[in-house]
Amino acid sequence: MTDQKIPSKNYHDLATLFPEAIAALENLGTTVRRSGPIDNKTAHLIQLAAAAAVQSEGSVHSHTRRALEAGISKEEIYHALLLLISTIGFPKVTAAFSWSRDIIEAQERK
Repeated sequence: MTDQKIPSKNYHDLATLFPEAIAALENLGTTVRRSGPIDNKTAHLIQLAAAAAVQSEGSVHSHTRRALEAGISKEEIYHALLLLISTIGFPKVTAAFSWSRDIIEAQERK
């Protein structure tokens, strides 16, 4: 695993302490995405929506970064979050929107 893919210091520390467990976790994500008929782009948007629904800032950051790497546009990311308003509520969507925007704007500055 490269440091570039490690989203936080805590994740890096866990990967250092428990490399086999973290490798298995990462392999699980890849395996489940490949196990069914849902395309990669849709899978990333589903994972982003789930992260928003549970209000995990770190997961929203991570899944936004992964979505961008998969070729998903910022407009598609924002629309996926907007679609959640009637399901998880406006306050949760605006929080997730701001967390996604953190990553999108940081990548646009590069």
